[in-house]
Amino acid sequence: MEHKIALYGFNNLSKALSLNLYDVRRAETEEERRGYVREINGRYSAGRLAGILHEVADRIGAQVINVSKQDYIPQGASVALLIAEEPVEAGPQTLLGHLDKSHITVHTYPESHPGSAVATFRADIDVSTCGEISPLGTLDYLIGCFDPAIVTMDYRVRGFTRDADGTKIFMDHSIASIRDFIQPEILLRYDAVDSNNVQCNLFHTKLLIKEMDPRLRREMAEIWGGANHT
Repeated sequence: MEHKIALYGFNNLSKALSLNLYDVRRAETEEERRGYVREINGRYSAGRLAGILHEVADRIGAQVINVSKQDYIPQGASVALLIAEEPVEAGPQTLLGHLDKSHITVHTYPESHPGSAVATFRADIDVSTCGEISPLGTLDYLIGCFDPAIVTMDYRVRGFTRDADGTKIFMDHSIASIRDFIQPEILLRYDAVDSNNVQCNLFHTKLLIKEMDPRLRREMAEIWGGANHT
């Protein structure tokens, strides 16, 4: 069990986890492309996404204090939850106080192009916490919910708090890689690459599914690479 730091006052470190989760499919006809969008809109409606985010809040021990959700036409959805580490009293000042501290959001982007035989779906998820709670424990659950072919993840700890002696604390838990917080049986399905800046408390990991349709290999490699090269 990790040693608990004796703090002066409260822990005000900000911990932000961002994920981009991709699904990639063959869609050779216009009807197949429209069908894919309908499937994604049904599977990941704002209502379903709100349920996923509520579970994330439960798993990190946070209290949900406000929810906003929206389905879009013709495609996509967004959900935002404001959360707090401790129980809070209802009221405008309390909501305002937590607005820029702790939140969970998801935005979805079904996408296709008539000139391509490929359709993609991307879900962007941000889990931002302030205090002792950490979003890293939600990774297995989120990857399981979306079963993505590609995942890009960023985790950053910002700011500082102080221990009882007044010494600044810039990191209150051990981490060498985001992969340390994903179950081995999940990682076995993916190729993984890290690009970390430990000095800045900034961690980046990319996952690419090992078993894929060979016809999708180029498309998935381009998404995983994440940059245009000329």
